[in-house]
Amino acid sequence: MIIPRTLFLALGSLVAAVAMVLGTMLWLALRQPSPFPANNLDGGERLMQYGTVPDFSLTERSGESVTLAQLRGKIWIADFIYTSCTDTCPLQTAMMARLQAEFIPRTSIRLVSVTVDPERDTPSVLSEYAAAHNADRNRWLFLTGQRDRIIRLIQDGFHLAVASLPNGAEPTGMIPHSPRFVLIDQNARIRGYYDSRELEAFVRLKNDIETLLKG
Repeated sequence: MIIPRTLFLALGSLVAAVAMVLGTMLWLALRQPSPFPANNLDGGERLMQYGTVPDFSLTERSGESVTLAQLRGKIWIADFIYTSCTDTCPLQTAMMARLQAEFIPRTSIRLVSVTVDPERDTPSVLSEYAAAHNADRNRWLFLTGQRDRIIRLIQDGFHLAVASLPNGAEPTGMIPHSPRFVLIDQNARIRGYYDSRELEAFVRLKNDIETLLKG
């Protein structure tokens, strides 16, 4: 059966349109702020609360386990990256390095980078990546672990978008994930989301860290 050229062109246009719509939907999903309801528990001038980070256990680049309990009592900033990423991850990591440099005297602050590509981002790979960015082992953690645990933590715990893969599937190409930083207080409460692509958001993040330090 020979498909008429006009029908062939029409089908091509339809496929392109569907791909564009799906791409836009994904972009919007990653860009949207958390749908989790915010509660202004601290009054007009204080920070919002967006729920509490659930318990977790992941593996740090040192090979040691890191749990939520070990971060309680600390102010921490989380982001989600992977070492082979060429999209937003280099910017996110550069901004985390800036936070490390600016808050060196503040021993109550931790930086936490969680990989969304745990199959390839082993502790040794994360160690090399961390060393390349002069990450302080005691202040800036790089975490990996089982993919399903990481996906569940990002989606259900931090209320952010990340691409899920079928069981046993290997990631190929870009791994879509949220480019946002998340600010967590000493009681594991989420206090803010900040888009790494927006300078204004980064300034707001630093100001909000100072607010928590004063609190």
